Amino acid sequence: MTTARPIVQARQLTRDAFLPYGEVIDIDGAERFSINQGKCTRYHALAQATALGADAGIIISIFHSQPYSMPLELGMVERHPLGSQAFMPLDPLPFLVVVCPDAGGMPGHPEAFVPTPFQGVNYFANVWHGVVTPLQQAMRFLVVDRSGEGANLEEHHFETPFIVSPA
Repeated sequence: MTTARPIVQARQLTRDAFLPYGEVIDIDGAERFSINQGKCTRYHALAQATALGADAGIIISIFHSQPYSMPLELGMVERHPLGSQAFMPLDPLPFLVVVCPDAGGMPGHPEAFVPTPFQGVNYFANVWHGVVTPLQQAMRFLVVDRSGEGANLEEHHFETPFIVSPA
């Protein structure tokens, strides 16, 4: 007997919808001001990085991730209890953002979002989320997260994977 897999419908990423999980990194509506003798506009404080624990620091990396096919079989999510994790696309391509509310230390029912080009996300510390998921072709992401001692990665494998359908 085959177990029916629950469906998650992806939707457009918005600040309000994503607020329980983190921050949307986007210049729309951001505080901005001119710098460098008027030759540059600074979009200020788009997200707040968090690094908890002894000897913790903030690092910047680039991830180069291969694409996933849709519909996506979501079998695993992860979280980082000691720090936030931000993903900013370096390519104007679609990707998928999957998050889950916390349900007593376990991930609840997933939600899925598709950002607009050049929109990124900053997951709050301890938020269950999917892995970086490009949709059409390989993508590069600027990633800001925590470094240092301590267990900062937890994975949860769903007994029955969810199926995430495109927006």
